[in-house]
Amino acid sequence: MKNKLKQFLELYFAFVKIGAFTFGGGLAMMPIMQRELIEKRGWVSEEELIDYFAIGQSTPGIIAVNVATFVGYKKLGWLGGIIGTLGVVTPSWVIIMLLAGAISSVDKYPLAQRALRGINVAVAALLTSVIVKFTKKTIKNFWNALFMLLAFALIYFFKVQSVWIILSSLIIGCLLTLYKQKKQKTSVSEKGDE
Repeated sequence: MKNKLKQFLELYFAFVKIGAFTFGGGLAMMPIMQRELIEKRGWVSEEELIDYFAIGQSTPGIIAVNVATFVGYKKLGWLGGIIGTLGVVTPSWVIIMLLAGAISSVDKYPLAQRALRGINVAVAALLTSVIVKFTKKTIKNFWNALFMLLAFALIYFFKVQSVWIILSSLIIGCLLTLYKQKKQKTSVSEKGDE
């Protein structure tokens, strides 16, 4: 029982740390999650984290909360999912409660505006780093690279909503998997006939 409590506390505070030191939303949490969950703790693999982010983006809700729920569930079951979720939202909740009255006056202070611009630049650099790492892991052949470039072009140049890209990717992925499975069954049955 004591060991289980220790695991729940470790899970909670890992996600508190992730939630507290992230600016810029769910995708900006990727570098911190990668460091905390993969490199430091070994709770998930890079492929699993990429999958969790993909599912988190395609389901309703905040990406970071969805990912925290998935990781918590994988680590400690349904209660772990709840604890991970609470951990990642705690810092935001506390900060919002403390700063609720001052938020409207931030626009009046040039120093605060410059600080926020600096944070945005740092977030962009972190996202670029994660994109490069994850691209190396997920782009395994010519077709993956082509599909990635096509998705980027549709979103960036043609302003196609990302939800349509995600749904299309899901359908194409399922169809390709079914095709490959059918092809394997055919080749296995042909070898068996020989």
